[in-house]
Amino acid sequence: MSDDKRPIIIRRKKIIKKHHGGSWKIALADFMTALMALFLVMWILSISSEESKQQVADYFSTPLMVALTSGDKSSASTSAIKGGGDDPSHAKGEQMRIDLRRQTRPSDVRRHFQGIQERIKRAVEDDPILRELAEQLRFDITREGLRIQVVDSEQRPMFELGSDKVASYMDRLLRTLTPIINEVPNEITLSGHTDSLPYAGGERGYSNWELSADRANASRKVMLDAGLDSSKLLLVTGVADRIPMEGVESDDPMNRRITLVLHTRESAEFIKRQGYFPQDQAEYEALIRSQLEQEGNFTDQQPLK
Repeated sequence: MSDDKRPIIIRRKKIIKKHHGGSWKIALADFMTALMALFLVMWILSISSEESKQQVADYFSTPLMVALTSGDKSSASTSAIKGGGDDPSHAKGEQMRIDLRRQTRPSDVRRHFQGIQERIKRAVEDDPILRELAEQLRFDITREGLRIQVVDSEQRPMFELGSDKVASYMDRLLRTLTPIINEVPNEITLSGHTDSLPYAGGERGYSNWELSADRANASRKVMLDAGLDSSKLLLVTGVADRIPMEGVESDDPMNRRITLVLHTRESAEFIKRQGYFPQDQAEYEALIRSQLEQEGNFTDQQPLK
């Protein structure tokens, strides 16, 4: 057959239009469910207290194996010959890592003190008598810890004028703070402050130094009577008028105050060592050695003084 008489075959593909189905509806429903769950979690977190948030954080920071076995050494061998040391599951190391993270992370420290602050505020707000003192409470979270200041006012002084006799509402406040302080591991210091109005006899007789110290000590006695663990106390001091509040005149009644500080572990250690750390000696010796080497007077046998 010649090429010009070859039959031409045309193939036509029949397109059948089908409905695309409802799979997109399932995907949309899954997406909306997940979105609703997200909003629900965000709403619950927004109304939760700092203590509840901390508990949730602790739950998720606990290793799964430790949580499931309540801290037991799940990988310990039951045979007569045990291997892997006394902690084959590394539970101690993991717990130490968690404890160290909690102690060293600034965000965790701040969250801890914020939780204490919120507890104190709630306790004051729940008491109809202490509620009137809320404006006289000052809270600050600093490098040393949580600083709580109870300041005087003309209408509601914390102590009788020129005396260390504690007013009834100050007594009530200190007794309210005591159980909260007992429940946290932080050690505390108490300091008393006065305004700059001097006594008639000046500083040679009974002065603002004695008054501020007596007021701090009177506060200590009230807290001890309320059940304060005495081992938590690091210092009880009187500062007189030497550290006025920021932004007020030295003779302002607000300077008459009691400052209570819940210290971080590092801050408490610094106080116990009276500002001296072991590494200070090493740094001092290194400095002296460097100076002697520069002067050409250093020998290995030479004692450093």
